[in-house]
Amino acid sequence: MKHLLSTRDLSTDDIVSIMAMADHMAEINSRAVPKVPALRGRTIASVFFEDSTRTRLSFETAATRLSAEVMTFTASSSSVNKGESLRDTIETLSAMGVDAFVVRHKSSGAPQQITQWTDASVVNAGDGWHQHPTQGLLDAYTITRNFNELNSMNGRTVAIVGDIKHSRVARSDIDIFTRLGAKVVLVAPAAFLPSTLDGWGVSTADSLDDVIGVVDVVYMLRIQRERIDAAQMPSLREYSSLFALTPERAARMQSHALLLHPGPINRGVEMIVDPSLVPGSRILQQVTNGISIRMAVLFSLLGGDATATLSNGADA
Repeated sequence: MKHLLSTRDLSTDDIVSIMAMADHMAEINSRAVPKVPALRGRTIASVFFEDSTRTRLSFETAATRLSAEVMTFTASSSSVNKGESLRDTIETLSAMGVDAFVVRHKSSGAPQQITQWTDASVVNAGDGWHQHPTQGLLDAYTITRNFNELNSMNGRTVAIVGDIKHSRVARSDIDIFTRLGAKVVLVAPAAFLPSTLDGWGVSTADSLDDVIGVVDVVYMLRIQRERIDAAQMPSLREYSSLFALTPERAARMQSHALLLHPGPINRGVEMIVDPSLVPGSRILQQVTNGISIRMAVLFSLLGGDATATLSNGADA
């Protein structure tokens, strides 16, 4: 695997293999010194043209724990403000000896385009409405490990609630979850659903009340305000009345059910309950698991012999 641009770049076996590798990375992260020399001598450029906290820091932490050198590029403080093109930026950084680019961009397809301008590996950290493959991987990892179903999600039902239409996370999750055997139900107003769901392999529901007591996972999404025409915005009060997770709805979740959210949370919109008070909340665990998954992805792209490079962190 040269690049990770979409979940579609991965076979189901690849998904299972990356999650198994993440188990090794989680063990490394539990050590007193969570660092191994696996990617020593490699340089990873974190290139973000959209604001991000969780994803950027997660990738940079993952790279550092594998002993890679990290370049951090932020468009707001770069020559992009002087008119430098995306191509010029990538070619300039490539000339500095970058082995992998981790890219977030507001335009769908930008990471794919970048592969034409560099010999380095490219990891999509989110592009427009299109894809966020490592989020899909870490979400599947969180679900399978909590249910101790390491290679599948067979028999599990996942409700993805909110702004599906504008969500790259939803697209990545749906692809991975359904391929691992889960049943996915989309819970959203019509304005927040794609124009067609042909080929998606999902069902729909008109309100969270319709599914809250029967699903195994409640996956809440925020409204993607930065990607929505103002004329399409629903009334937030009406939206919350049908689709927000309230304390009353949370109390109706099955005792084993998980609560997930990719962050950041719009408190008072999609999440009225304090998630820390929901027994099944695994939102902070998603953040922890994200580091392990991204370590696994970077190692899969750039690493060598796992036995030699992941076992010993003493000289990292």
